[in-house]
Amino acid sequence: MKITIAHGSGGKSTADLIDSVFAKYFSNPVLNMMEDSAVVDGSSKIAVTTDSFVVTPLFFKGGDIGRLSVCGTVNDLLMRGAVPKYITSAFIIEEGADTDRLEKIAKSMADTAHEAGVTVICGDTKVIEGSGGIYINTTGVGFVKESTDIASTNLREGDAIVVSGNMGDHHATILSARMGIENNIKSDNAPLGEMVRKMLKSGIELHCMRDVTRGGLGTVLNELARASKVSIELAEEKIPVDAEVKSFAKILGLDILHMGNEGKLVAVMPKEQAQQAVDIIKSCKYGENAQIIGEVKHGSGVTMVTPIGGKRQVNVLYGEGLPRIC
Repeated sequence: MKITIAHGSGGKSTADLIDSVFAKYFSNPVLNMMEDSAVVDGSSKIAVTTDSFVVTPLFFKGGDIGRLSVCGTVNDLLMRGAVPKYITSAFIIEEGADTDRLEKIAKSMADTAHEAGVTVICGDTKVIEGSGGIYINTTGVGFVKESTDIASTNLREGDAIVVSGNMGDHHATILSARMGIENNIKSDNAPLGEMVRKMLKSGIELHCMRDVTRGGLGTVLNELARASKVSIELAEEKIPVDAEVKSFAKILGLDILHMGNEGKLVAVMPKEQAQQAVDIIKSCKYGENAQIIGEVKHGSGVTMVTPIGGKRQVNVLYGEGLPRIC
């Protein structure tokens, strides 16, 4: 099998590659859970995650690859209920890269790390032949309370599905930049620590959290439904989308449910606590458009109820969700 761009999309091709190659040789109980970050034993429980960032362009409306790398790493830790503490930073730099641009990226990483409350504790730099590209690999470590159990296998019939804000912003931003389309859309790349900490402190029974990145909301919810052996039903009119992003997607024939974000989460909790969760998220920076969008039910798969009462099957992303967003 030859590797194609679709294998990095976060959809079915990515899952097939993971199952046929990496899971085959690296299989262990922690890795097999396929969570956003691994929760393992240390002096107490710790969460560990690793990620690589290859986005083009390096700078885009609302952010850059430096900010993106910190947000992506920190948010993966947060989705398991961890308190992010440390990250590593490894740069792979193509010959010909401009040092001024590299410095701007490094500063952006430092500023975002400060905002997220994490420390960059080690790093590495490699230079390779090329045409000025810059790529970043990060590893994040966070601490998890012994009593915390937030995982994709914990969804229960009757649970509510909450999203922290508008879908598709980052995807639309990167695609606009790649295509030279002028608009006011900005990336949502952001660390989500405040809303996660406040929900945990409030006593809300968080069964699961996931950040909505590659593959989009549709892929994420299918992964959760499969892991917990349940079905999820969405209300289309409840899914928050910025008007300009919605128009952009319609013009280009894109499905909002398969457009990625870099500063939004899905949270699952008992439905009687869902409105409290929404109120908490809305009180936080980056959470003003939070909404209850669906419910966990008996069965399998993900469906969406349209405004006129019809039902649509929601599948995982197939092929490449152009462009590469992180």
